[in-house]
Amino acid sequence: MVVPCALPPASAWRPLVERALAEDLGSGDVTSNFTLPADLGLEAAVEARQELVVCGLEIAAAAFAAAGAPGPPVGFQATRRDGDRARAGEVLAWVDGRARTVLAAERTALNFLGRLCGVATLTRRFVEAVAGTGCEIVDTRKTLPGWRVLDKYAVAVGGGRNHRAGLHDAILIKDNHIAAAGGVAAAVKAARAGAPAHLWIQVEVESEEDAEAALDAGARSLLLDNRTPEELGGYVARFGDRALLEASGGVRLENVRAFAESGVHRVSVGALTHSAPNADVALEVRPPGVRA
Repeated sequence: MVVPCALPPASAWRPLVERALAEDLGSGDVTSNFTLPADLGLEAAVEARQELVVCGLEIAAAAFAAAGAPGPPVGFQATRRDGDRARAGEVLAWVDGRARTVLAAERTALNFLGRLCGVATLTRRFVEAVAGTGCEIVDTRKTLPGWRVLDKYAVAVGGGRNHRAGLHDAILIKDNHIAAAGGVAAAVKAARAGAPAHLWIQVEVESEEDAEAALDAGARSLLLDNRTPEELGGYVARFGDRALLEASGGVRLENVRAFAESGVHRVSVGALTHSAPNADVALEVRPPGVRA
């Protein structure tokens, strides 16, 4: 299954690739520079070492390209697309160029690819776990600092839905806002009075009474944190036709379907980005001309 979604513009992630390369290279790759002739070429396969959802091929290609500039370019031929499922041992891309350049970029490229495949793979597992319920899996702002656009891209590739990108593009009134504002209704009314009409207003509520107050004040969505599936069912029965209901907190692969079957519209999972294990990917040098 390929999930169509646009890669964020290069301006949003290319500086991260360049910083990662600079961090790794420092004054130069002394191992390759002292063991390999400057003009030696090689061909290598980027391989999956486990079953995974492919994500980040263009980022990996950019790492190899940046390492080669301004010298001879590194060739990068993807054999899969982001969103594809790959089995252990399958080739994701072929790389060819000067050995020193390819090996200098190897770890940076694999770091990006491994993390992004890991996030996409975990997201796909959650999405498949709730298949047929009509419930969406949503990410959070619990992303690796500096990586948000890429982490959220990987979630989308895995089939999940992106929540707000940051503090700027939607209003989410949480418990601390409510405490500081003097109550649910006061917080929602203040937001509606001052915010542009296009901004989505979601409110974290602690009780059905708070939920009623939030909706009466004009909220469009309720965040139901740390509720059991049984408790969520009560909110669905009372408010499910009046607002978008989102469950969060305590969600794991083993229990996410129970949350989805409560009738909530979506379940947000911080683990998609803060706890996704890196996928195991590797670069293996192959004999020239052998692509199998």
